[in-house]
Amino acid sequence: MNSSSKHTLSLGGLFITLAGAVLFSTKAIFVKLAFGQLRVDAVTLLAVRMIFALPFYLVAAFVLSRQKGNVRFTAKEWLYVSTIGILGYYLSSLFDFIGLQYISAGLERLILFLYPSFAVFINAFYFKQRISGIQKTALLLTYLGIGIAYFGELSVDASNPDFYFGSFMVLLCAVTYSVYIVGSGRIIPRVGANKFTAYAMLAATVGVLGHSLVVNAGKGLALSPDIWQYGVLLAVFSTVLPSFMLSQGLKSIGSNNVAVISGIGPVSTILQAHFVLGEKIFFTQVLGTLIVIVGVLLISWKREVPLAKPESGAL
Repeated sequence: MNSSSKHTLSLGGLFITLAGAVLFSTKAIFVKLAFGQLRVDAVTLLAVRMIFALPFYLVAAFVLSRQKGNVRFTAKEWLYVSTIGILGYYLSSLFDFIGLQYISAGLERLILFLYPSFAVFINAFYFKQRISGIQKTALLLTYLGIGIAYFGELSVDASNPDFYFGSFMVLLCAVTYSVYIVGSGRIIPRVGANKFTAYAMLAATVGVLGHSLVVNAGKGLALSPDIWQYGVLLAVFSTVLPSFMLSQGLKSIGSNNVAVISGIGPVSTILQAHFVLGEKIFFTQVLGTLIVIVGVLLISWKREVPLAKPESGAL
């Protein structure tokens, strides 16, 4: 490992990563509140979120493109970034919002935490990377934890006829987001974290707004002020700020440290869901969450080098 691959755990980098992970975890809370208080569908709520996020990413893209040393995208890179953005923030968010209509915020965040394991499988089968012994142990722990928490939640929410459908939608979210993680890990070293984030989000916004126009078919978005309020909260506090915070965290303290700190996400969501939404906290949920976090941390072990050395062909 060369010096460029090493990162110190600075207090500033730690704080910004922790804050970003906690802010990301508020998304499920805001979405559940919106669905509970308002008559709004997943596509419309997602579109409102992206409308308010759009100006921030337009400004970021403009500023970054004018910086000294900016490297212009090739045609292939434009296609790559756009495709990853659509998969990682349009389709992934759409699946997530749909799923949140039917399952608890705590379970949603836990299922989403399967994405590192899916990233391992993608790298193994598509890029022919060997799955190490510690990663195999991590995968076993991750799925064991999910199973414990899932069946515990099922026993609590057995009367919900759409429980399995909601779970499947969030699972699809985790799969598409893992594609985003693998893809971003391969292109960020070439174009930069902030530039990648800005343009990937712009591509996702185009997809979301296009979908909304088709679904709403000329009805527009003449919605109540409450929906716009949730759109602002989702855009600023659950999208824009955390996306750039975690990008800076990757740059400042490295992917391995970011993965460790991001383990606070499911715990933060469960606590917020309990105190804000009134969701119950039960033993199997806590046990499963802890096991999943341990598994994810093991999966993420020593993943800094690939980000710093993209020529190695690893994530």
